[in-house]
Amino acid sequence: MSDPARGRGRPSGTGRYREPTQVIRVPLSQIAAVQNYLKVFQRSSGPASQVALIGPVGGSAIPARRHSLPLMAWPVQAGFPSPAEDYQDEAIDLNDLLAPHAEATFLVRVRGESMTGAGIDDGDVLVVDRSLEPVHGRIVVAMVDGEFTVKRLYQRDGNLCLEASHPDFARIELREGQELAVWGVVTRIIKTV
Repeated sequence: MSDPARGRGRPSGTGRYREPTQVIRVPLSQIAAVQNYLKVFQRSSGPASQVALIGPVGGSAIPARRHSLPLMAWPVQAGFPSPAEDYQDEAIDLNDLLAPHAEATFLVRVRGESMTGAGIDDGDVLVVDRSLEPVHGRIVVAMVDGEFTVKRLYQRDGNLCLEASHPDFARIELREGQELAVWGVVTRIIKTV
């Protein structure tokens, strides 16, 4: 059986990856999500990246399995202990808690220590919402000259820069000709304890 895509488009072995390509079918409603997903991988390749895409939280072709976890009605004291109560409040669905905008939410893994002062450590997983507006003071995943980084956005009086939260790392101030694109806003930090 012959390949119906053979002979169409770019010659085999050309393009960014210099290897043969394959035609795939994507539902029309998912084209933008697939294109965004691929852009992230294309831009984040290379050892200098400080974040690595893990994948979308929602909006994929495979439906997420939903499971609510019980939320205890009493808070856990971080100071002096209090007597525990034997009842539960409503259940929490982690999909709803972590990704209220599931189609625009991705997970990234942090590499490096420039944000430890903000509680973001090497190996942490960040929940990044691309639908939120990046504003002054928010922690963002940004692309500077084609490299991903996680920093706090500083935007005042026409000045724009990315600030680290560690004294050993300088802020990133854009110079003439540099390119900055804020990719998404960090909404949660997932840690292993």
